[in-house]
Amino acid sequence: MAERIALYGGSFNPPGIHHRKIVETLSRRFDKVLVVPCGPRPDKPTTSIVPPVYRAALADLTFGGLPRVLLDLSDLEQATFTRSHALETRYSSLGEVWHVVGVDIIKGGAKGESEIHRIWEQGQRLWNEGRFAVLTRPGHRFDPSDMPPNSVAIDVQVPGSSTEIRELIQRDEPVDHLLPPRSLAYIQRYGLYRAPIPASWAKSSLSGQPYELQTDKRNPKAVLWAEGFSESPHPQFITVIGGDGSMLRTIREHWRRRLPFYGLNAGHLGFLMNSAENAMGKEFPPQDVIVRQLPMLYLEMVDTQGRLTTAYGFNDAWVERDTSQSAWLSVAINGTTRLKKLVSDGALVSTAAGSTAYARAMGATPLLVDTPAWLLVGSNVMEPIDWKSALLSNDSFLEIKSLDPVNRPVRAYVDGHDHGIVTTLRARISRAAAAELVFDSSHDVAEKIADLQFRNTALSANEQHPVSGSTVD
Repeated sequence: MAERIALYGGSFNPPGIHHRKIVETLSRRFDKVLVVPCGPRPDKPTTSIVPPVYRAALADLTFGGLPRVLLDLSDLEQATFTRSHALETRYSSLGEVWHVVGVDIIKGGAKGESEIHRIWEQGQRLWNEGRFAVLTRPGHRFDPSDMPPNSVAIDVQVPGSSTEIRELIQRDEPVDHLLPPRSLAYIQRYGLYRAPIPASWAKSSLSGQPYELQTDKRNPKAVLWAEGFSESPHPQFITVIGGDGSMLRTIREHWRRRLPFYGLNAGHLGFLMNSAENAMGKEFPPQDVIVRQLPMLYLEMVDTQGRLTTAYGFNDAWVERDTSQSAWLSVAINGTTRLKKLVSDGALVSTAAGSTAYARAMGATPLLVDTPAWLLVGSNVMEPIDWKSALLSNDSFLEIKSLDPVNRPVRAYVDGHDHGIVTTLRARISRAAAAELVFDSSHDVAEKIADLQFRNTALSANEQHPVSGSTVD
């Protein structure tokens, strides 16, 4: 028997406790609940009042971890609004799709005048052939004759609305009764729904908060240090003990949990980490910290068989020659070819946070982490002569193609993770993925970049380090 899938789409801007309770109710009635936050909608301008990366985080914070609940962020990532009939087609292979709607959507259905009939694409067909889970709402009565032919009514008398939450925040009134605690803390941290441009960092404290431990088991020093720390249930952040490579692996595996990452450096310079001297033998977790939300890369790769795969990267992604011959590449930005033939060992794209890693080793100038830009850098460039790197705006998208994939194949890497031979790499700053990193306020990442830019060239032997931010511990 096919599984019954409740398809629950909406703006969720922001998602509140009432949304979570609805999803919990649906999960008891259906085999799976699929939550789909919509992208920008011309008929709902409020979907754009907060950048999608914050809406994606709030969706994960509200619905993540609920049993039998799946969260699809693809509309936010692709900045699109997928219609209900297209969502049904997309997910029909999973089972029997039921559209979750409110009673206001079906009003007038008996006369063929419901919103589904009037506004939805293919609304008439969906009304007759689709399946609907109709949610009751406080203050909304409905005529049973308005119900679609294949439907079920579900009583969820849960007060609350996203509009009410936004209005209360704007008036600086309490909303703790309407928002899950972690969502409320996230909104307050970055000033969401209050200021036109949300913040990307905030002063905070980890003191007294429970945490989870992620340790580099290959690093004896990290393993030894970990013995002095004790994990707690229901963590509010993740402590990473190791080097930058450990942090990158932890981000890759756990960013959807939307827990801040606090790193303790048991590797080399550890650009993404904090000095262990500030934690070992002292009160932990630290009290005075800076939390920074840092963007990630969204990447698409096409292999030699034409198959498309996607990935997210925190630091960087690159293609490099897979044989002794140089790579021949073309580079297009925003659909315009900028480098018709790049002859090099490869090419790399980097976030601002990752600009101190391989991008710097290739000759690029490190960026401040809050710079609204990212980098394209060539590796051992032979042609064009004197070209080394380019600065890209955060709304740019880039495509690197292999001009001779048969004789001069290239291999793709994301944060040091091998993705095999590819013919095309596409990249942009993600609209849905981001990671929160925590730094001691006395030596924030901004201070580390200042050290890089103004460091005395005459370093002592003890100060000589490998490239900061390297993906190798």
